[in-house]
Amino acid sequence: MSEDKKKRLRVGITLGDTNGIGIEVALKAVSLPEMMDLCIPVMYGSSKIVSYHRNACNLPGFQINHTKSAERLKENMPNLVECINQDVKVELGHPSKQAGLASFLALEAAVRDLKAGLIDALVTAPISKENIQSEDFKFPGHTEYLESAAGDGNKALMVMCTHNLRIALATTHLPLAQVPAAITVEGLRAKLRLFNESLKRDFYTERPRIAVLSINPHAGENGILGTEERDVIIPAMQLSYDEDGVMCFGPYAADGFFGARHYRRFDGVLAMYHDQGLAPFKTIAMDEGVNFTAGLPIVRTSPDHGTGYDIAGQGIANESSMRQAIYTALDVCRNRVRYDEERKNPLPKLFQDRGRDNVKLDLTKDD
Repeated sequence: MSEDKKKRLRVGITLGDTNGIGIEVALKAVSLPEMMDLCIPVMYGSSKIVSYHRNACNLPGFQINHTKSAERLKENMPNLVECINQDVKVELGHPSKQAGLASFLALEAAVRDLKAGLIDALVTAPISKENIQSEDFKFPGHTEYLESAAGDGNKALMVMCTHNLRIALATTHLPLAQVPAAITVEGLRAKLRLFNESLKRDFYTERPRIAVLSINPHAGENGILGTEERDVIIPAMQLSYDEDGVMCFGPYAADGFFGARHYRRFDGVLAMYHDQGLAPFKTIAMDEGVNFTAGLPIVRTSPDHGTGYDIAGQGIANESSMRQAIYTALDVCRNRVRYDEERKNPLPKLFQDRGRDNVKLDLTKDD
């Protein structure tokens, strides 16, 4: 076996909701000839269900190694670990509890193999957050489940990323009415610390600059439209800057920030709630966007779209986001190795930390 073959990472791919587009986009992504040059794809699901989707979507055939265990992978083709040990009726485009159970069984098997070191990274196809709920899965989504199942006590941070934009969320799958109370000084400081470390280690960014969004319109207008900026966000940013060394700026009103494309001047953006971050992100990068779970010892990504019930089984789903999710997982794995290797025996830093006294940026000009 060549050195290149030895270095290829094993990427686990859970196939998600069996009535959605997850299987279609996964098959399209792993069938690309260049994918086998980059990694060893390891899908988790059922060969019977995969065949059903392949026929329904009229996808071209390619060879897949079917195996009961990730210990018996073939390196010259995509692999499928059979982990759904019960009959599941496929009803394309229709949510069902059976589909939710199948998605959980695949996720559970992949996480088990990830923790055992049989795969190196995890890419998850979309699930139905409603139908996956059971006695074994009582979480709002993948992020919270992975924090519990594979976090080893670490806290997860949801980061939406593409080549020129990374948005982290201070709160994730939370009703909007509960968001203000969930944002605290120490909680926000912890998110900034996590995001800063992820930008350095996972995305290999030297001294990252983070923009922080406000929660109220016009950043609160000095308390007229809300006091969270004054009482919570700014104190958290000041502590993060003074005590944690986080280069954070703001808070910025989200509408003007994205409308003027100021995100291009930062390495990352911290949004206060789900739609504040995801609405502009998906407008900017819908086809290429990736959801990355930062803060955990494992590497997990996913496409930034949902189950796509409305187009399931039609063969028209775009696999670009799934493909980018695989690429991002590989990049993060390699960045972590590189970052950690460089810091095993670190030499004293000989550069001067400049720019820390200039905490305000001029955002009045467009590029």
